[in-house]
Amino acid sequence: MVDVPDTKTRVLDAALESFGTTGYDGTSLDDLAGDLGLRKQTILYHFHSKQGLLEAVVDRSAAELIGTLESAVLVGGTGWGRIEAVVRSVFRLALRRPELLGLLREVSRPGSPTAVRLAAQLEPLVERSVVFLEAEMERGRLRPAEARLLLLSAYSTVVGTATEVEVLRAVGIEPTLRTMALRRRALLAFLRSALT
Repeated sequence: MVDVPDTKTRVLDAALESFGTTGYDGTSLDDLAGDLGLRKQTILYHFHSKQGLLEAVVDRSAAELIGTLESAVLVGGTGWGRIEAVVRSVFRLALRRPELLGLLREVSRPGSPTAVRLAAQLEPLVERSVVFLEAEMERGRLRPAEARLLLLSAYSTVVGTATEVEVLRAVGIEPTLRTMALRRRALLAFLRSALT
């Protein structure tokens, strides 16, 4: 027997795809409902507003990102191994769920209606990451730097390298599976030389 997602899950999946590729402003609840074979009122029954739907999608996406990163941390060990495991997990997520990273990239920009909400959800992970980076710097495994700034720079670089398709095309890189592997390898080499 095949599991059929419930209506709320179907709406969240479709909204993630639309918000993550077309953007919040480019997403119409009428179009979303039509694509799902639903009435707009059905979406509003579950989420009350377009903003409520965005918040639900951001909450679910943040939880998935956090779960992915925490799993990578568990298998990554210490030092460079942990950083490499996290980078690899982001690239795997970009392959598997590009719309998720696209959405999180969009809603984390200044002025986004959910930037504060996303930041609050990521804060515990950010704090643990800062503690890890500072401890690795104290042990001499990583080059000394301001840990929060380093974390922000690494996050932006990794997510951008994994997801900014139009930027990649502008510099002559077609976003294929092969070039993604090459980008990941080059990024890891760059990070390793910068951090260790």
